Amino acid sequence: MRITSTSCICPVLVCLCFVQRCYGAAHHGSIKVTRNQTKHIEGETEVHHRPKRGWVWNQFFVLEEHMGPDPQYVGKLHSNSDKGDGSVKYILTGEGAGTIFIIDDTTGDIHSTKSLDREQKTHYVLHAQAIDRRTNKPLEPESEFIIKVQDINDNAPKFTDGPYIVTVPEMSEMGTSVLQVTATDADDPTYGNSARVVYSILQGQPYFSVDPKTGVIRTALHNMDREAREHYSVVIQAKDMAGQVGGLSGSTTVNITLTDVNDNPPRFPQKHYQLYVPESAQVGSAVGKIKANDADTGSNADMKYTIINGDGSGVFSISTDKETREGILSLKKPLNYEKKKSYTLNIEGANTHLDFRFSHLGPFKDVTMLKVIVGDVDEPPLFTMPSYVMEVYENAKIGTPVGTVTAHDPDTANSLVRYFIDHNTEEDRYFTIDASTGTIKTAKIFDREETPWYNITVAASEIDNPGLVSHVPVGVRILDVNDNPPELDRDYDVIVCENTKPGQVIQTITATDKDNSANGARFHFSLDEGLSLNPNFTLRNNEDNTASILTRRRRYSRTTQDIYYLPVLISDGGVPPLSSSSTLTIRVCACERDGRVRTCHTEAFLSSAGLSTGALIAILLCIVILLAIVVLFITLRRSKKEPLIISEEDVRENVVTYDDEGGGEEDTEAFDITALRNPSAAEELKYRRDVRPEVEPLSRHHPSSSLDSIDVQEFIKQRLAEADLDPSVPPYDSLQTYAYEGHRSEAGSISSLDSATTHSDQDYNYLGDWGPEFKKLAELYGEIEPERTT
Repeated sequence: MRITSTSCICPVLVCLCFVQRCYGAAHHGSIKVTRNQTKHIEGETEVHHRPKRGWVWNQFFVLEEHMGPDPQYVGKLHSNSDKGDGSVKYILTGEGAGTIFIIDDTTGDIHSTKSLDREQKTHYVLHAQAIDRRTNKPLEPESEFIIKVQDINDNAPKFTDGPYIVTVPEMSEMGTSVLQVTATDADDPTYGNSARVVYSILQGQPYFSVDPKTGVIRTALHNMDREAREHYSVVIQAKDMAGQVGGLSGSTTVNITLTDVNDNPPRFPQKHYQLYVPESAQVGSAVGKIKANDADTGSNADMKYTIINGDGSGVFSISTDKETREGILSLKKPLNYEKKKSYTLNIEGANTHLDFRFSHLGPFKDVTMLKVIVGDVDEPPLFTMPSYVMEVYENAKIGTPVGTVTAHDPDTANSLVRYFIDHNTEEDRYFTIDASTGTIKTAKIFDREETPWYNITVAASEIDNPGLVSHVPVGVRILDVNDNPPELDRDYDVIVCENTKPGQVIQTITATDKDNSANGARFHFSLDEGLSLNPNFTLRNNEDNTASILTRRRRYSRTTQDIYYLPVLISDGGVPPLSSSSTLTIRVCACERDGRVRTCHTEAFLSSAGLSTGALIAILLCIVILLAIVVLFITLRRSKKEPLIISEEDVRENVVTYDDEGGGEEDTEAFDITALRNPSAAEELKYRRDVRPEVEPLSRHHPSSSLDSIDVQEFIKQRLAEADLDPSVPPYDSLQTYAYEGHRSEAGSISSLDSATTHSDQDYNYLGDWGPEFKKLAELYGEIEPERTT
């Protein structure tokens, strides 16, 4: 197969290609393809020959960015099997086959139908095959070939990181490197000069230069001064084709700023300054400012101000404001126009950060002279002392002098001064002051124990100018007077044991005094001499502001006396001495052998008889146990009770309370009371069901006929005897109530209770014979009888 290509990128290459093609056509004609085969010669041994390639390939090239109206011719495929009769069919497969690249299946011509961009894809891999058109069988094996996109200069250099911002110190040496810039070209760097870039400077000369090959920017002048010019804008160009005519170019901007160095010393604008300061200026206040100029910035302009000499160095001080870099002049001592009217100061301003490379430009400091004029003002009165401390005794009379304050007019006029107290607090009202002399007096009687110290404020003003006022603090200490007697420091609970010995210390007491130590620190203790000698206790003064209480007896008894009272006299060491009397209460207590208190209460008689506490506790414990046993026994007995009467109705529970007199027949409807009035009507005696009686009751020995002749009194006695002798009665006392009205009267009973059960056949006509008192009753019963008959 023969391959023909026309992809040349310049006239020279086109000519070379043309000569090559003509030369090849004249000498070689078409390139034939032979299959791998082994030739057999009759009569000779088999000879192996090197197989030959069926395809002869050269790389195809196609120019990028083809803008012609017709498809761009790429090359031609030709097989030696192709006789020109159209029997060979060429097939193209692979990248872009059928879309970008098309082939004439008869002639083998390949064309590009689209404009290609090498920067997007540099080559395409395709496969070619020649087949028999009639049989569709391959005439040659499928082979791979490459179509390369040939570059043209269609991309300009670009600065991907621009624009740039960079700094370089001022006063740098010439040739100091500032920045390296780099431009990139998308064209093929291996083919021609399309990607060969050259740098040049379009703007920024003569201050800066750029290396054509590396793109390094450098300073081009000596001692570039920031104070003269700080910012520079440099334009750098990158051009391909090695800078030749027709090459493409791109540019970027480099903004260069000169940074400051300390190459400028500070300078005061003037050599002489004058400052006016009134004498009323407060100490510590700022009275003026001064500044030295420095063309540098930042830390290179920092400076420090000092007063190097002058007669005012002890009166004034100077400091530096770091923000404004000004010198602040302050007052160290008060000014007095009458004593000194002016001061002279020499002030120096010097840089604090020096660069020794530029020391030849110094010195980096400057000096100026400042004259301070003191102004005369009308000043308020001036006290002779900044504060006063005075003393006065407590209980002093009102109007007692405490002390005197003094102030004068510092001005030359020497005006008269008036004094007064600022009544801003309650303490200021406790004192008065003489307006002319300044003498302070008491306005109340003081008690040191209540308030030992007072603070007041005294003011002074000029009579001619009351608006000018000065103040001074005055402290008044209240001195102590022995006006409080001593007393016991607390309430003592003194205990003495019954088994104590004579001369034994039972308590140590001390005292306190509201007065201070000068009038009450020394205490003396004694017993009241006006009383007779105490036979039970005595007191010993320990001479150290304490006293001891001692016993004088061998034994004490609580049963005889359990509390004793001991008066104690206490006096202080003040002038004049004061004393007071206090009474100690001493309790008698029972103690153990080691002195521990057992009890202080009066015990029972058995205790005094000799029984110990343990024996008493044992006796009480036994009593408690016995009581518990009794309660338990009673509880068990009660839990076994059952009803004493097993009848269906207990007459004791049928109790009805009513207020009627002679209710008539209705009263008998509540219950049958004939059992109480008529023993013969009582039910048969009932017995307990849980106990079998061992003795028959007495009632069983009497026939029922005898009950008719017995009265209620005998019936009750009979039942009492049965209750005493019958073992089946309840095991506890029971109360059985029977109503007994005595023997029947001759008139009979007027109650209707007997008629509750049956109708009576009695004739009530005899009631009319009883007299007028029973007339109404006779009428009532006389009316009832006919109704019954009816």
